[in-house]
Amino acid sequence: MSQYLSQLSGLSTFIIILACGAHLFFFFVLWVWSRRDLRGIASSLDDFTRGLKHRSLLDSTGHLSDQIEAFLADVNETIEPGANPADRKVLSERVHILDEKRRYLNSHFFETCYNICRTMIEAYPLAGVLGTILAMGAALQANTGAENGSAISSIVSHFGDAIWSTFAGLAAAILLMFINSILETSFLGLVENRQHVRDTVVRAKRELALAEGSAAKS
Repeated sequence: MSQYLSQLSGLSTFIIILACGAHLFFFFVLWVWSRRDLRGIASSLDDFTRGLKHRSLLDSTGHLSDQIEAFLADVNETIEPGANPADRKVLSERVHILDEKRRYLNSHFFETCYNICRTMIEAYPLAGVLGTILAMGAALQANTGAENGSAISSIVSHFGDAIWSTFAGLAAAILLMFINSILETSFLGLVENRQHVRDTVVRAKRELALAEGSAAKS
């Protein structure tokens, strides 16, 4: 038993570093995922609003979230009752674009993955403390029934594993908190963009359907 505890405590630092590397890769995957979805939303809205008389023109280097909000503003302006009828007709003919490309609006899985990734940062300091406890337990287990001096000597010999385990846990948590602080705004912005698109799509389809019905009656 003491041998296994000793091996596990010696590997604790390596395990924490390995988990941190996997965590960083997971953040990278989420970043690529969010960029892909943002491009999908922006592309669909660009196709939907192309050709409108009053259409926002943004710098190509602008952030995708800003472009999406500009496109949504164009749609909301066009479906207002006093808007240009020709523009409303264009949107009505293109509303199928929004129905064909709605996979990017399914955000539950992305939000769940990001929540797991963000929450598990808190586990690294605990993993460091657990590694320290394992090192102490391995030292004590190896010297059960031995004299106090021998037990203390064994604890000192395992002290390096305990210190490095705690350091690795705290360092990993600090690094991942920094990465999360950089990416959090973008990820939460994607969630908000999706919600705004959902609301705008529902409103656009309702208003355009009402406009078509009024035009047919007249």
